[in-house]
Amino acid sequence: MRVVLVGEAMVELSQDGAGWQLAYGGDTLNTAIHLARAGVDTAYLTALGTDPFSANLKAQWSAEGLDTSLVLADPLRNPGLYAITCDDTGERSFTYWRGDSAARRLFDCDGIAPALANAAQADLLAFSLVSLAVLPDAGQQALLALARTVRERSGQVVFDGNYRPRLWPDAATARAARDAAIALATIGLPTLEDEVLLGSTNNPAAVAAHWQSLGCAETVVKLGADGCRLPDGRIIAPESVLAPVDTSGAGDAFNAGYLAARLRGDTQEQSARGGHALAGWTVMRRGAIPSRD
Repeated sequence: MRVVLVGEAMVELSQDGAGWQLAYGGDTLNTAIHLARAGVDTAYLTALGTDPFSANLKAQWSAEGLDTSLVLADPLRNPGLYAITCDDTGERSFTYWRGDSAARRLFDCDGIAPALANAAQADLLAFSLVSLAVLPDAGQQALLALARTVRERSGQVVFDGNYRPRLWPDAATARAARDAAIALATIGLPTLEDEVLLGSTNNPAAVAAHWQSLGCAETVVKLGADGCRLPDGRIIAPESVLAPVDTSGAGDAFNAGYLAARLRGDTQEQSARGGHALAGWTVMRRGAIPSRD
């Protein structure tokens, strides 16, 4: 199975004692790295610059087993940057410098036509609401068109409704983009907290009903520490209660664990438990993509 994820990858600064540790992150990139580590044939479609940071990021992703042949280059822009700070409970907050990142002009880069032709052949295409948020209107429409092509080919389309209010002019605009993406998805991975921020219901069943009414039958609602709600209404809780060190990337790790298991042919329940296990491993370590140990 060939998997392609689309989005923005950034340089990451995370607290390390009195100093800062340099790494990388981004919601769909986090999922892509976890999938590659699991042995899934995974490529990442994005744009970086031609600067040393970009070269280093691409080299590190390749070392993880990620296919970087769809990583395009913008000679006029650099990758975005974000810093993670965590409170005593491991809950994180982010500070971003991403307004002029290369990923925002992905669909204007040289090589985008063959990259899209390659991505259109994927067995599974995944993107998020953040993937749409960082793009201009034309880029958003191009990404949705790619998703439509994959679905029309009977491929799987995965959408994560990851909502970052500061990336959108208002919640109504974000909801419209979310719903357009849901209508093209075969697997939906919304987070209840995001849906509440978007002005939707705080009822997981109602969230699932909305997504399913738009055509996304396999909708798994992520409930944070309470687990997730499967499409049949069952709540699958994590195996144990943890005291997180850093919750960065927890939802992205769940996505990867769930999708890797589904690609192996596991049931939705088995896949949810796999997602919880990977998310649990992640939150007990620093950074959105902890080093393998």
